[in-house]
Parts: sequence; structure tokens; C-alpha cells
Amino acid sequence: MGLEDRNRRGGRRLLRSFRFAFEGLLHVVKNEQNMQIHLVAGVVVLTLGFLLNIPLAHWLILLLVVGGMLTLEIMNTAIERTVDLVSEDYHPLAKRAKDVAAAAVFVFCLFAIGIGLLIFIPPMVALF
Repeated sequence: MGLEDRNRRGGRRLLRSFRFAFEGLLHVVKNEQNMQIHLVAGVVVLTLGFLLNIPLAHWLILLLVVGGMLTLEIMNTAIERTVDLVSEDYHPLAKRAKDVAAAAVFVFCLFAIGIGLLIFIPPMVALF
């Protein structure tokens, strides 16, 4: 097998992996209420940043926080589905795993709110 064949096969594998990732993203967006809430909140935050003309450094922080929030919600969903797959019946450890994954999202969300307040309160106060 030549180098060109290996490159072609590797490129197809790479495209397939992107397709799988996109399918996973679409599934979470369509089927997970919390992801939909985080998406709406992200759009509101980014729109507010645009309207308030926040500085570049604040944009970078907001993008990291919004991206982190969405990513963490996706990981939480993956953990919940994996636990459901492994344990069909109620099990205290399965519940604990799901609760801990949800707690990670919750903690990040609290910090995201704090960051949002620090970024948005000064320019909003300056408007009045």
C-alpha cells in the first residue's frame, strides 16, 4: 500500500470522525433540554457582549466560558448515557456518578455567572 492510499484512507477516517462528532452535537442540541438552555444563554451573552461593545480580552474570556459550558454539558450527557447503558436498574453508585457529573456543570455555571457579572455590570452601569 502506497503513501497516497494511506493518506486517502486517513483523510476518510478523519472526515468520518468529524461526521460522528457533528451527529453527537446535533443529538445533544435536539434532545437535551439543559443544552438548549445553555445555548440560549450563550447566544444572549454573546449578543449582550456585542451590544455593549466589550473589549477583546472580555470577548476571549466570554468565548472560553460559553464554550466550556457547552462542552461540559456535552460531557455530562455522555456520562449520563454511559451510566444508563451500564446500569439498567437503580444503583446508588450510578446515581452518584450522574449527580457528580451534574455538579461539575453546576459549579462551572456558578463561575460563569460570576464572570458574566464582572464583565457586564461595569458597561451596563456606564450606560446609566
